[in-house]
Amino acid sequence: MTRLEGKTALITGGTTGIGLATAKRFLQEGARLVITGRNEDTLAEAQRLLGNEVLIIRSDAGKVADQAELATRLRERFGHLDAAFINAGTGTFQPIESVEAEEFDRQFAINVKGPLFLLKALSPLLASPASVILNASIAGSLGMPNTSIYGATKAALLSVMRVAAAEWAERSIRVNAISPGPILTPIYGKLGMPPDVVAAFGEQTKQSVPMKRFGDADEVASVVVFLASADSTYITGTEITVDGGRSII
Repeated sequence: MTRLEGKTALITGGTTGIGLATAKRFLQEGARLVITGRNEDTLAEAQRLLGNEVLIIRSDAGKVADQAELATRLRERFGHLDAAFINAGTGTFQPIESVEAEEFDRQFAINVKGPLFLLKALSPLLASPASVILNASIAGSLGMPNTSIYGATKAALLSVMRVAAAEWAERSIRVNAISPGPILTPIYGKLGMPPDVVAAFGEQTKQSVPMKRFGDADEVASVVVFLASADSTYITGTEITVDGGRSII
């Protein structure tokens, strides 16, 4: 499998979950790889797992200055970029009565503002052709309880995707999004809820999926590889749901 042979690729938030699974697949497909993250421990563990040939950069997805610095380092190291998976994101879940302005600002900074300004920073580096994939969510299209902020950020990200696809089409830069449903990732351990509540939430969520199971990060990574490769050269401006039928059936 060498669908990305000789390609230079970036994955933001590439140290855990879907990002790390995709990083492993990109390497298997022959890509030269750059990943980002914020946590020193997960950055170090990712380096151990992926090897020293992978360039790992500490970068805060919610800070505009960090996006510009990331693009500068990529230009100095590689000169161009063939594929980018803008994956870094965050989310907390609460009813509308409990939302706070600070949390609104935090999630929009990481999930929308950072990705938009990263696209701006990467624009001069993107090859022709190139592929950009944004990690959205089915929460951006569904009225899922407790996701007023998170869902709004993902809906906004899908809008950014479509605009970028339109603006960059003449440059042969394809821009698409994946929208995962319930996927087994470390986020479920970061919800701040007691373990029994997390377990109950997980079971309830699983039963809402027609396939009656959570997805695996590797299943999402397979779709990202497809979109990053020449297998999808006539696909742009598209959202692909990876959710076991949750949003469709």
